[in-house]
Amino acid sequence: MKKRALITGITGQDGSYLAEFLLEQGYEVIGMVRRTSTVNFERIEHIQDKLTLVTGDLADEVSLISLLREHRPAEVYNLAAQSFVQTSWAQPVFTGETTALGVTRMLDAVRIVDPEIRFYQASSSEMFGKVLEVPQKETTPFYPRSPYGVAKVYGHWITVNYRESYNMHASSGILFNHESPRRGLEFVTRKIAHGVARIKLGLADELRLGNLDARRDWGFAGDYVQAMWLMLQQDQPDDYVVATGETHAVREFCELAFGHVGLDYRNYVVQDERFMRPAEVDLLIGDPTKARTTLGWQPRTSFPELVRMMVDADLQLLKEQHR
Repeated sequence: MKKRALITGITGQDGSYLAEFLLEQGYEVIGMVRRTSTVNFERIEHIQDKLTLVTGDLADEVSLISLLREHRPAEVYNLAAQSFVQTSWAQPVFTGETTALGVTRMLDAVRIVDPEIRFYQASSSEMFGKVLEVPQKETTPFYPRSPYGVAKVYGHWITVNYRESYNMHASSGILFNHESPRRGLEFVTRKIAHGVARIKLGLADELRLGNLDARRDWGFAGDYVQAMWLMLQQDQPDDYVVATGETHAVREFCELAFGHVGLDYRNYVVQDERFMRPAEVDLLIGDPTKARTTLGWQPRTSFPELVRMMVDADLQLLKEQHR
């Protein structure tokens, strides 16, 4: 019998890489998608014939219960959320509904259907927000600085609560920024990579960005999904920081991205007030010691490799679009 896993948010960046990884491990992969008029399968197109896609919604616990009853997964990876920080100020209630309460509904569905199911919750470094220590580890207190961060803190603690209250194998991965060519264009790393490709191909002459001095701990999403899987293979559930332990400024990302195509970012990047956050997080840098020692996990892709990979992918994409 193949092991069966359910992924919520399978059409997202992390969902697509996790689905690929689990298929390689011999899993049968069930992907939950919301019933909407426009579902974007672009990220999973190449593996869609190997997946079982089912409809369900984190806002509707009944749909989650019936989905779990029908497919009986051994593992559930809860990656679905309103995951764009900037949007969370414009849609704080919706963000809370999906990113916070959605976790409770899924945990409760697991508890009702089969509490033996192993559960992974996608927590976030944004929970640390106004950081109280550098680097941040599993014991660092949370101080979120956005409705998204606040919602993620709720999702994190409700996972701990269900683990302790119902003896469930429920773990949280506190993932620091993880990027890839599959990142949405609203995220700064992809915005830069895509902008560089457009400028290089003569399709644009400037790139407007917010705070160039904001620093982040950036890794490759394809590396990070392995850590999610490793958490659910442990005898005991727990929470883990997943990060590179390095920090880089947005400015440095620009320098490497433009430099990769032989350009100087200072000639093209324009700082724009519209892209400044109402409350910026401070120095987010993770301490992945526990993930390394307990899970045996470490990132394989360096920061310069990640930047080059993203720029090359967007150059290829735009060339195909403008043939």
